[in-house]
Amino acid sequence: MTAAATGELAIESRALTKVFGSQRAVDSIDLAVPRGSVFGFLGPNGSGKTTSIRMMLGLVSATSGDVRVLGERMPERLRDVLPRVGALVEGPAFYPFLSGEANLRRFDSADRHASAATRRARVASALDRVGLSAAAAKKAGAYSLGMKQRLGIANALLQPRELLVLDEPTNGLDPQGTREVRSLVRSFAAEGTTVFVSSHLLAEVEQICTHAAIMSAGALVAQGSLAQLRGAGQSSVRVSTLDPGAAAAVLTGFGLTPALFEPAAGAAEVSALLPDASSASGGIEIDAILPALVRAGVRVRGFVIEEPSLEERFVALTGEGFDVVR
Repeated sequence: MTAAATGELAIESRALTKVFGSQRAVDSIDLAVPRGSVFGFLGPNGSGKTTSIRMMLGLVSATSGDVRVLGERMPERLRDVLPRVGALVEGPAFYPFLSGEANLRRFDSADRHASAATRRARVASALDRVGLSAAAAKKAGAYSLGMKQRLGIANALLQPRELLVLDEPTNGLDPQGTREVRSLVRSFAAEGTTVFVSSHLLAEVEQICTHAAIMSAGALVAQGSLAQLRGAGQSSVRVSTLDPGAAAAVLTGFGLTPALFEPAAGAAEVSALLPDASSASGGIEIDAILPALVRAGVRVRGFVIEEPSLEERFVALTGEGFDVVR
């Protein structure tokens, strides 16, 4: 898929590679993250997502290739770039014997760009933003996992950020904590911040992201808007009927190749892949299929046009199953 011009990209890599001994953890990836997007970095655990993020942020050196963040080459321009980036990588780590507020003050004081005069107000604002004001005085060691994740995001928000990088931000959270983090991500995007979200959860990416890239075994196998990624798959027609033979004949008449699933009892299902609209046989009038079934006397119990899903696209590209936990 065509990448935007460099000036329009928040993150751009070219042939970015990381090798550990004999293991090629990240294999020559060309990533293009548009500014203002919520970009899902999608793939199973162990697919190279976190290693890629660490190279982007200058936390580990690349074996070869290069990466630009906010238009600047990394890690050469690290000191200029990192103040504009908020990051939560591999889970938050805090001093358990300090309160949430004290932890943030400590981290903020280590930032050479942070003004001591406005520190208290900045910390209070960040805690309020993630819904932790009431727990500000509570020791971080007594925080739930969800609260620790939100405290980590608060740490990333202590200064205005152009880019937020969140590595598995809902990992281990209960449904309520997951909803809270998703709501936060949407609010950041609404303010114009680019949000880069690494995840192995399909539902997370589909619910909050505008764009995504799919990783598999260290390789980048697809990227683009969610609509582009879904559109690369094939739609299908599925008919539930008591007359599977007649239904199959009608679909065949439209130039389709039907497949039959016949249960022990009840209606059978006849399905067929629809051709891509851009192909030579893509001129099928989909709206004409159901009337044709009725005219042929087919007893239709159900009729569905199934659009390609992101999960189907992932499986087609990688041959792997996916965690769809919501």
